[in-house]
Amino acid sequence: MKKLLFCLLTGTALNVSLLFSQETENIDLPQGMISTTDSLYLDWISKNYIIPNENCSMNSRNPQVSDSIYIDRLQRIPAIIEMPYNDIVRKFIDTYTVRLRQKVAFMLSANNFYMPIFEEALDLYDLPLELKYLPVIESALNPMATSPQGAAGLWQFMLRTGQAYGLKVNSLVDERRDPIKSSRAAARYLKDLYDIYHDWNLVLAAYNCGPGTINKAIRRAGGETDFWSLYNFLPQETRGYVPAFIAANYIMTYYCEHYISPMEMRMPESTDTVHVSRPLNLNQVAEVCQINIDELRALNPEFRKDIVPGNEKTYALRLPTHIVSSFIDKEDSIYAHKADTYLSRRAIVAAKTAKGSGEAVYHRIRNGETLGGIAIKYGVSVKQLRRLNGIRGSNIRAGKSLRIR
Repeated sequence: MKKLLFCLLTGTALNVSLLFSQETENIDLPQGMISTTDSLYLDWISKNYIIPNENCSMNSRNPQVSDSIYIDRLQRIPAIIEMPYNDIVRKFIDTYTVRLRQKVAFMLSANNFYMPIFEEALDLYDLPLELKYLPVIESALNPMATSPQGAAGLWQFMLRTGQAYGLKVNSLVDERRDPIKSSRAAARYLKDLYDIYHDWNLVLAAYNCGPGTINKAIRRAGGETDFWSLYNFLPQETRGYVPAFIAANYIMTYYCEHYISPMEMRMPESTDTVHVSRPLNLNQVAEVCQINIDELRALNPEFRKDIVPGNEKTYALRLPTHIVSSFIDKEDSIYAHKADTYLSRRAIVAAKTAKGSGEAVYHRIRNGETLGGIAIKYGVSVKQLRRLNGIRGSNIRAGKSLRIR
């Protein structure tokens, strides 16, 4: 498995430059918290999926916190992964607590929606549960996030890496966007990386820039295998990756201490799945079951064009629990509803020909056949056969093709 992992990922590692951009003070800040969150944040606000919550006292003032308090708080996070404190980590924490306060409030609401999925996948493979905050810096918890390099989904899988871990990608389906499937794939990938490095900070760095780049940095550093010893030998983006992860764990744990209140989510609290084994468009479900199409898309982000290709294989469609019985009761009506409109891909098409023209017909001449005999067989004249084939007499040769009409 190690050999497969290195072959697949060396030079083609996950590239998440989507999440980092050059900012002030010579530090790369998580661009995912700035750009990809904006799109999902504005989308969910406009659809009333999230509203302000008064669980914490929310205001624009960020309290002054001493280094000793930061150190104490980080050490009190129940985690296996080492989370040390330094000036670099402090700058990331400051970014979350000052410039991105509103985005953090939104992230905390989305966090409540996706966190059970992440925790279940990590627990399934016996991985540290603090890794559940990795998508915070990868995609800002936006399943539709796509980096300029083509990484997609909550965990920002590149195409080849996702396929190597069993995620199907085609014109209609991108399972990198499926929260459950991509989370389990990410857990397997992280476990494989840990089997290589046996150090979680190096695993995180390798998740960002790939094992090949980490191995090169280790060689250049004379065999050092500590992230902070490798720091100056790593790509600039990767240098900020582990500090950003530490800061994400901090802010998701101590947001109340910074007067940040999570927004309240109005997405369905309870969902279930139904099996789809025929072609289906999400609009058919939305219109017959009277569910908002945007909500249905949010629950099923892997279907890129609203089409579930159930004739390829059986797919699970996620619905609010109270809609499931309606889907089952109206299943035949759903599949039939505006099928010509929403499922317009034709199986058979007759090609048009010009008026008066027909398809050319040919006959392969056998031994002993004559031009007259062939004309009688097809109900045409000898004159027509001569004209179509440029024949002057009556001599024809066995094995040749003769145009009939």
